[in-house]
Amino acid sequence: MVVLTRPSTALAAARGGLLRGPSRAARRCVAPRSELDLDNASVLVAGGGGCGIEVTRRLKDLGSWVWQLQRTDVRRKEIESMMAIVVNGDACKPEDVERAFASIDGVDAVVSTIGGTTADPTADSQGNINLIEAAVRHGVKKFVLVTSIGTGDSKGATPPHVYDVLKPVLLEKEKAEDRLKEAGNTLSFVIVRPGGLKSEPATGTGVLTEDTTVCGSITRADVADLVVKALRRQGRSLNLTMPLFGCHLTNAFLSLCSDKTNGKVLSAVDSVSIAEPKFEVFQC
Repeated sequence: MVVLTRPSTALAAARGGLLRGPSRAARRCVAPRSELDLDNASVLVAGGGGCGIEVTRRLKDLGSWVWQLQRTDVRRKEIESMMAIVVNGDACKPEDVERAFASIDGVDAVVSTIGGTTADPTADSQGNINLIEAAVRHGVKKFVLVTSIGTGDSKGATPPHVYDVLKPVLLEKEKAEDRLKEAGNTLSFVIVRPGGLKSEPATGTGVLTEDTTVCGSITRADVADLVVKALRRQGRSLNLTMPLFGCHLTNAFLSLCSDKTNGKVLSAVDSVSIAEPKFEVFQC
């Protein structure tokens, strides 16, 4: 039996040299339980906001080796307190992205929650595209891209006045989604499209629907839960777009849904927040 220790806080705090988890050879000694077993997987999380931090927290709780790409050291202490490793770099700079991947001995999955602003939405497109292209080059198994409702074919779900305000960002997010879909023959992916983000606990009252006109809000904790559960899907990897609003699904539910959701575009709404739902709930 190979015993692998997790990175210590001291190691995570190191500034020099390459910060690596177990080698690919060592990780192959652990018997796989699914296509992507998050226990002992190496995951790169890109994004310095609340969603990215929450994803890192959940992945560490599941035993993953987590590297978090950060432009600054503002959240370094918080990230390292979770026994994750900070990799400094700007996703909009291809050389920084390449250096981040090179610092990890085999990236199994990437989660990107990065985004820009309406004044400068470059990160929404080019930053994510740089990550996607690096993931393809480095043989990543799965990529989870967090964008937003209103992107792509969900444009009609967003109230016109809201769309007009967010249009610069949403158009750039669509470019990243399109690039990721193009890469779908090389790596598996999930696109997560949250609605308005709230800083509250997960709700646990979400339902799934194929109705792309549904709009709502979601807590950052719900987004993180669903991103991680999308990574944990059993069986064949899925190329799936999931707009998420307040859905908190059990592992058993996800396992049952794996095959039936293959290729689906699913919205998820908080059923409690909708007084008279007029859409068909997707039944697994």
